[in-house]
Amino acid sequence: MGALARQLTRSPAWLGVLAFWVGLWIAMRRYPSEFDWSYMTISSLVYPDRDPGGYAWAWAGIVLCALGGLYWSAVLLCGQRQLPPPERAAGAWALGAGFVCMVCCALLPDRFIPVPKGHETLAIAAFFGICIGTVQLAFHATKRSLRLRGHDPTGSPQVFAGVLAGTALLPILLGGIVQAYVNYARPELPWVGLEWRARALPVYLSFAFWEWTSCAVLSVYIALLCAVGIDGPQATRYGFT
Repeated sequence: MGALARQLTRSPAWLGVLAFWVGLWIAMRRYPSEFDWSYMTISSLVYPDRDPGGYAWAWAGIVLCALGGLYWSAVLLCGQRQLPPPERAAGAWALGAGFVCMVCCALLPDRFIPVPKGHETLAIAAFFGICIGTVQLAFHATKRSLRLRGHDPTGSPQVFAGVLAGTALLPILLGGIVQAYVNYARPELPWVGLEWRARALPVYLSFAFWEWTSCAVLSVYIALLCAVGIDGPQATRYGFT
């Protein structure tokens, strides 16, 4: 019964990730013209004027993903209350804050956000919160696994945990570098779109390519964190529950 309860606790998170991708896939299928993900950003799918037949599916996937992740974050945070502050995983707070911003971005109308480009600001905050939380939790989960296998948590295993967790940041880092390069070296280019493909511009210069790749990598990391059970009974010692 305990194992079943833990699995049910984790299921909203990976079901939310699944809903996110299903919603975006249906929105792509309903897009009024050709949709090439490597040259078209996710935002193209969430506005009624751009994707009138599919935007609702994209928003539904985003909302379900945010709610599932928020529930999972709340469970992680509740499980840490019995631990002293130094042993708590700060990544759970960052993850929760990211999903809160994601829910607000999806559900709050523009008139309720008294900030210029409020939705864009919330979307960026959500992305960074989820990214930071995922990386930090992955780092702790890797250290926990090494400890359970009898490895010294310092030295090489510590470096290995850092590299494994930091891999989630690689697409985001590359995307930022590429975007800075395009803004500096190719300012004449329009915002990324099918025009880029028509000009035979390399896909690795496309912001859309790195945006989709980053979302895919973060989704895999979240699914793996749910699979390994960072809220399991062995995690208490390492600041998860």
